[in-house]
Amino acid sequence: MAEYSITDYINLSWLYWIIVTIYSITILSIVAIILSENRNPVKSLAWVTVLLLLPAIGLVLYIFFGRSIKNTHMISRRNQRRLKRNYSHYIQTTDIENKNLSPESIQQINLTRSLNGSRFYTHNGLKIYTNGNDKFKALKNDLLKASKYINLQYYIFEDDAIGTEIKDILIKKAREGVKVRVMYDHVGSFQVKNNFFKEMENAGIMTHPFFKVSVPVFATRVNWRNHRKICIIDGEIGYIGGMNIADRYLTGGKFPSWRDTHLRVTGPILSALQYSFTIDWNFLKPTLAEEDMHTIKPTNNTAENIGMQLLSSGPTCQWSNIALVFLKAISNAKRSILIQTPYFLPTESLLKALQSAALSNVKVRIMLPRRSDSKILRYASYSYIDECIKSGIKFYLYDAGMLHSKTIVIDNEFCTIGSTNFDFRSFEHNFECNLFIYSQKVNTSMREIFAEDLKHSTRINKNTWKRRPLTQKIAESITRLLSPIL
Repeated sequence: MAEYSITDYINLSWLYWIIVTIYSITILSIVAIILSENRNPVKSLAWVTVLLLLPAIGLVLYIFFGRSIKNTHMISRRNQRRLKRNYSHYIQTTDIENKNLSPESIQQINLTRSLNGSRFYTHNGLKIYTNGNDKFKALKNDLLKASKYINLQYYIFEDDAIGTEIKDILIKKAREGVKVRVMYDHVGSFQVKNNFFKEMENAGIMTHPFFKVSVPVFATRVNWRNHRKICIIDGEIGYIGGMNIADRYLTGGKFPSWRDTHLRVTGPILSALQYSFTIDWNFLKPTLAEEDMHTIKPTNNTAENIGMQLLSSGPTCQWSNIALVFLKAISNAKRSILIQTPYFLPTESLLKALQSAALSNVKVRIMLPRRSDSKILRYASYSYIDECIKSGIKFYLYDAGMLHSKTIVIDNEFCTIGSTNFDFRSFEHNFECNLFIYSQKVNTSMREIFAEDLKHSTRINKNTWKRRPLTQKIAESITRLLSPIL
């Protein structure tokens, strides 16, 4: 049996206190950082409580989920000025005061412009897709016609049947001399085999993962994901919306169907899509894709003449851009608010805005999937229903499959479609991109789509909802505590 001398015990004691001191200083330093950032008091208090009561667990959680990268520059100011000069040269600014827009729409357009300089463009055209079959048929056809470049950015790019088909088309175009860039989220496409993207690289396609997660930088990147879905082809055609590249958007996967919304756009709004892509591309690889700007065609599409604005948002932004515009639009509503979202985890301000609207006799309708691809997020979303119903908000559960659509339709002029879920993660942690559309015609089409989806949905009855199982209520309450990081 080993024997320890007094000297050994003293050395061990000193080692113990050194470790305890370093650990305590680390915890207190993180607490000081949290307090100095002047975050939301509720969130700050939650982090401080966890760090002080459960320091080991709290430290790990903070490293993964608590850090902030606000005001981090994704592109140098010099390159940003250069890009803006190029875009200003090719795309004319629209005078919104002479476009017969409502005062509420003008407020929202000005807010969006103030947040990140996003311009309002008219003379655009669009086509709405509500299923993967139509969207991918159009996308493949447009990709095959590309003659100059293809810039493609998706959160998920699977190596399944449709992913392989898209990959083969991209390889074919690259070998024909078309410049092809592919950007995908590393965590979103984590299960995809490396050979899938390597094959594209070998064919001359420039391929990059966003925020690649690896040791030792795993903890510093895993919480911030690029959730955008954008494609620009030859400066003539663009795609944006909620659909990734995966078979489930065609087959439904484990659901009877997969209901989502995506857009095909034309016109000067493509310059905004290209600008967004270029910023992200520069963040990964300091080589600007600005030469593609020269191919943007500011067509005078008088047939549709749809007013649009593109707004990006992410953890590096000073403001929660998209959440602020959602808040303004909801507060401006006078008649109706129609929301489709796979997950409903609103911030406190958005929750109060929706309740205030409903209590003011604005018709507020929210549609969620009955069956979700995430049980935790489903229970967390359900935890908000009871207090919303009390204010007059009506909830509907979509029964026909997985509802993955991310849309808001307000009154008769405004709607928004993009990658942003109505939850904390999209508002605060993900890089997102939404198109804000000001058109009575498009608004009518979106309201008709919502009405069609209502035929496949069941309204939540207040009395029936109260009688849901106790185990479900407990699950809802527990998962709600995790809402800010879900």
